[in-house]
Amino acid sequence: MISPAAAQARHGARGRDPRPDPGPRLETSYRPRHTLDLVATLSGFQRGAGDPAQTADRGVIWRATRTPAGVACTALRQSADGTVRAAAWGPGRQWAIAQVPALCGARDDDTGFAPSLHPVVSQAHHRHPGARLGRSDLVFDALAQSITEQKVTLRQAFGAWRSLVTWFGERAPGPAPRPLFAPPAVDGWRRIPSWAWHRAGLEPPQSRAIVEAARRGAALVRAVESAVDGDARDRPLTSIRGIGVWTAAETRIRALGDPDAVSVGDVHLAHRVGYTLTGHRTDDDGMLELLEPWRGHRQRVIRLLLASGAGEPRRGPRVHIEDHRAR
Repeated sequence: MISPAAAQARHGARGRDPRPDPGPRLETSYRPRHTLDLVATLSGFQRGAGDPAQTADRGVIWRATRTPAGVACTALRQSADGTVRAAAWGPGRQWAIAQVPALCGARDDDTGFAPSLHPVVSQAHHRHPGARLGRSDLVFDALAQSITEQKVTLRQAFGAWRSLVTWFGERAPGPAPRPLFAPPAVDGWRRIPSWAWHRAGLEPPQSRAIVEAARRGAALVRAVESAVDGDARDRPLTSIRGIGVWTAAETRIRALGDPDAVSVGDVHLAHRVGYTLTGHRTDDDGMLELLEPWRGHRQRVIRLLLASGAGEPRRGPRVHIEDHRAR
């Protein structure tokens, strides 16, 4: 186990280290069958401006991922004709290249979706026709990411993710504009020392949930991937202490592009959905009732409602960020 001083030294040195040998570059061109807004589709995978695993620079989206074949760095750019051109470096480059269509929403099936059921949904669908539901197919990364975002502000969550991935992830190869790091392997999450969770700003329930999920590792991932619907995917996740329906839904959305997942328990989502659709706040039960006409596409509707920009005016002071770490 590395000491706090060693980890900090390692963290500081990494930013100055030369990039790993990228090896051969693989390239591909993906021509989507549907209108695609690449930036809108992939922005949901980025955890803040300082995300060590994804960044955007001059029209190119760069991603560092730990694929089943090893770490990869992928660069994606969309041409004026809609074609997505991608290049990948590293031992996981073949997997990353093969993943490009799914990442861009190729498996997002909107059959049966009826935006005309509500004018706000219809207008948002008309204004954002290229926002697809992409999928990373990296279940554990999505799970760890979602756990870090439980019951905290996004600023806290993004900071914790940035610290843990930079400290314990792996530097990605390739010519990214800044150093990128792939998240730790499943066993790597399990071995993160207790002081590092605290230093990153995570509470014990969050770190315990990630460690317990990592202990189940590949079996947990297989159970989620092999399940046939949302409820079946939730069961292996929610069987772990500290993982509830909100975390399970967020995992399904990010890893599997689940078009029907609803993050019940979100502190703001029900209010936002209720106000946008009816002009009044509602609770989780009310949100589910409002979304019921779009069952099968409820996450799609939520995405469009959020993209519409409509919502209740903010009232009151901003939430104060509590920092319990030793100074």
